[in-house]
Amino acid sequence: MTIATVDFVPTELARGRGGGGPAPTRTVVAYGFWIFLLSDFVLFSGLFAAYAVLSDNTAGGPTGAELFNLRSVFIETMCLLFSSYACGLGALSAERRRLGHFYISAVFTFGLGAAFLCIEISEFAGMVSKGDGPSRSAFLSAFFTLVGTHGAHVTAGLIWFIYMVAQVAAKGFRPHVLRRHLCFSLFWHALDIVWVGVFTLVYLMGAR
Repeated sequence: MTIATVDFVPTELARGRGGGGPAPTRTVVAYGFWIFLLSDFVLFSGLFAAYAVLSDNTAGGPTGAELFNLRSVFIETMCLLFSSYACGLGALSAERRRLGHFYISAVFTFGLGAAFLCIEISEFAGMVSKGDGPSRSAFLSAFFTLVGTHGAHVTAGLIWFIYMVAQVAAKGFRPHVLRRHLCFSLFWHALDIVWVGVFTLVYLMGAR
């Protein structure tokens, strides 16, 4: 006596998904972007560790307490935090297809981010003009490397944001444009997280 058997094929495999076929573009982009963000956090973790080790090696030069202006740094921090908040509002406006609100939030996102960058560049220029550049001591080398790397990320983010706004203006809120804007938003918020670490470890603890 034989018993007939019926092979069970999952619906997803029957439709060609999950059976070794190519993954959807949005899945590839999501995984790739999260890997990029995690690698960035690894980079900054190394820079934070180097700064923690070298922060006391001033070689007879100025310390953080002598160099840092906490009032200026606080304004700088507020600029970046509110820029990130405006970016979040812009992402919500894009999801709801509110073009006018998106442009308003874009102006604040870029303007506050640029203000943050200008304050940081002014701080660096003032320190270098007094002879307190990165070659002055190991402490200042670590400081300029850590804070400067974050500033370079902010600069890249502002350029990226201009490109994103141009894409919205040219193509509207198409799915791939929204996906790219979401990636930018995550990147911008990640810079906020890194800056909170910089503000705490470098400026607050260094100014004591």
